[in-house]
Amino acid sequence: MSMSNTPVPPVVPRTTTAALAEPTQKVTARWVTGLVLVNVGINAAFFGPINVFIGQQAISIDSPSKEAILSLVTACGAAVSLVANPLFGALSDRTTSRFGRRSPWVLLGAVLAAAALLAMSVSASVALMVLFWCLVQLGANAAYAAIFAAVPDRVPVPQRGGVGGLAAMGQTLGVLTGAVFGAVVSGNFMVGYWLCAGALLVSVLPYLFHCNDPALPKSELGTFNLRSFAKGFYISPVRYPDFGWAWLTRLLVNVGNQLTIVYLLFFLRDIIKHGDPAFGVLVLTGIYAVMVMITAVIAGPWSDRVGKRKPFVIGSSATIAMAALIMAFFPVWPGALAGAAVLGIGFGAYLAVDFALLTQVLPKAADRGKDLGVINIASSLPQVIAPLLAFLALKFFGGYGTLFTTAAVIGLLGAVFVVKIKGVD
Repeated sequence: MSMSNTPVPPVVPRTTTAALAEPTQKVTARWVTGLVLVNVGINAAFFGPINVFIGQQAISIDSPSKEAILSLVTACGAAVSLVANPLFGALSDRTTSRFGRRSPWVLLGAVLAAAALLAMSVSASVALMVLFWCLVQLGANAAYAAIFAAVPDRVPVPQRGGVGGLAAMGQTLGVLTGAVFGAVVSGNFMVGYWLCAGALLVSVLPYLFHCNDPALPKSELGTFNLRSFAKGFYISPVRYPDFGWAWLTRLLVNVGNQLTIVYLLFFLRDIIKHGDPAFGVLVLTGIYAVMVMITAVIAGPWSDRVGKRKPFVIGSSATIAMAALIMAFFPVWPGALAGAAVLGIGFGAYLAVDFALLTQVLPKAADRGKDLGVINIASSLPQVIAPLLAFLALKFFGGYGTLFTTAAVIGLLGAVFVVKIKGVD
């Protein structure tokens, strides 16, 4: 990837339209609460199934092939998210509903994902699991793309680290909620899917009632051209090098993180020999979640105060890699506990500050949803890459030690490439 060292500044449109203007007024606590709750619901819908229910369903269908089934289902869903996130982000950019650009997609996406989760709960074959998990990803990514884009729409730059920290807290609470569902249903994955669907639907209501989502006048839209629309998803890393490096570092860090957690249920069951692997996932997720929430709400506002993002991102990326090494060299229950804590410390700071950094390298205000959707490919693509790498590591290249060491190396590369971003300190 060839990238110039001279960043191109974001294009600021000459318009007074509230939907496109750079925000200057701080958002209210009510708005932020709605944002946090949407993140809780979406991530419960994602990670309850990924961490527990898909694995349990795979065991019920074909236990000897459980790893292959989990990898297939999650990889296919992630492949859908690669397209869905930027597509729905771009569609929300062009939405002229009187309810705003983002909120209609939050509602429609949540309804679709919840319906697909209910259908998945009664799926008795791998093919149906793949189909309905892809629909879950389609709907949840529509909602996620819209709520993600709402932050640069409404939040001024000096407040973005703090809001990013709270959004990261919401994401983590969602992961923890999914783990709680996994533990309380005692292996009944059908009920688990129902709980995830209900949590998603309830979570979006506070935001929808108080979203403060300015409508985009139709006069601001140019004539739609399918070819130009499609070409817009390519953002030149030569013309926008900071955007390119931010995308690459996010990809690498998320691959490292996803490799660490993708087979956590099976790691506890087959290597650590935990008596109740689903409960073990809950314990580890709880430790991870507490550390994420602590570091996210500290690091985000701290980066706002000092006006710097890169040192936080570099340090947190290296910490994530350290967690993978702990899991590699101490594959016992205390090692898993320590790894979860260190992973939470690193990922909490990373989620908060990297999000703020990303919003500062977007090329155009009019394309925030689409551009953040392209960025989110770097979060979704690891869900395709990591299961494949994990499966290869377990079956052909030495097992979990190789898996976790690979995760650490990839994550460290992400930390190194952050220094290439020039337009943000």
